[in-house]
Amino acid sequence: MSGADLFAQIADERRGLADLFAAASEQDLRARSLCPAWTVHDVLAHLVTPLAVGLPRMVLAVALAGGDFDRANRRVTRRLARRSREDLVDALRRGADSRFTPPGAGPEAPLVDVLVHGLDVRRPLGVRREVPAARARPALSFLLTAPKGLVPAGLLDGVRVEVEDVDLRHGNGAPVRGPADDVLLVLTGRRAGLDGLTGAGADLLARRLG
Repeated sequence: MSGADLFAQIADERRGLADLFAAASEQDLRARSLCPAWTVHDVLAHLVTPLAVGLPRMVLAVALAGGDFDRANRRVTRRLARRSREDLVDALRRGADSRFTPPGAGPEAPLVDVLVHGLDVRRPLGVRREVPAARARPALSFLLTAPKGLVPAGLLDGVRVEVEDVDLRHGNGAPVRGPADDVLLVLTGRRAGLDGLTGAGADLLARRLG
């Protein structure tokens, strides 16, 4: 899939999430997401961050956080989360076609971000939706060969990942099988995806995720 096609998939994901957030109740917005420190409303704020903050301000935020990107990300998200749901949803819709990517990364990075954070809010709210294969495959391929830091260190050592619904395999060792959405969650450190995995390597992943 070309870069232009991936950006179109990202835009569609953002619009779908904007619809979900717009229809959510106030109780839904206060619910905990799969990101332990964030509510559903906080995840909405995070998704707006690359659309509303821009690279220069984000670089400054990282510098002010002592070079710690995760800390800067939490601070920026906390600040944006003070805005209303309506304001944030509007920003997500207006920025849906943004082609912003982190320095040195292609569209696969924002694709992973929007897919995983979509699962972060849908799962706790009981909104079931399988990630389309055309989006899951490039996102998973990117994560499985990702630079250090995106997948927990050592998580996949001695493990063979087999994604059943997109016919994707990676690695050598104890097999771990499951659907794309569960594999996406586990690869990004979310224990919520473990229940959907089977195979001799599933216990290994569970122990490594703590």
